[in-house]
Amino acid sequence: MTWREKLNNGEIYYCDEPGFAEEQLACLDKLYDINQTRPTEKAKRAALLREFFGAVGENLYIEPPLHANWGRNTYWGNDCYANFNLTLVDDGDIFIGDNVLIAPNVVIATAGHPVDPELRRSTAQFSKTVRIGNNVWIGANSAIMPGVTIGDNTVIGAGSVVTRDIPANVVAVGSPCRVVREIGAKA
Repeated sequence: MTWREKLNNGEIYYCDEPGFAEEQLACLDKLYDINQTRPTEKAKRAALLREFFGAVGENLYIEPPLHANWGRNTYWGNDCYANFNLTLVDDGDIFIGDNVLIAPNVVIATAGHPVDPELRRSTAQFSKTVRIGNNVWIGANSAIMPGVTIGDNTVIGAGSVVTRDIPANVVAVGSPCRVVREIGAKA
């Protein structure tokens, strides 16, 4: 089984396998071009984002700098906004719904490393898909961990570390992130 097949199956793979670094380097060159666009070059930036990501809906706007391992494994819905310093550890797939707002300094990670120190020493890692529903707002300095799903309309409070699934229509906050209330009449 190739490293890409292992990655897509959530199995352990190794970053030093043939072709891994070369493919990632080509993606990082595209990312460099995105981050070098001027604020007035919105059309150029939008075209580069469409080329970089696996899919891009209408009206995606990302404030540079953007950080990503691959880009092509991230899929954006319509009308999404990401503020400065979004980090996408997208070795595995990241699916982002429509009308998602991402505050500054957010990390969305699909990759992790085994607890076993021998495996870590040998460049082992694994990836698990992250899914973010429609109308989600992720607060500043939050981290979404591998394998997490966030339901529609949910708000993730600033500084949260999301280690498990969060349902739809709630406000959740903390480290680890926990539901604090359902979304209702309160602001």
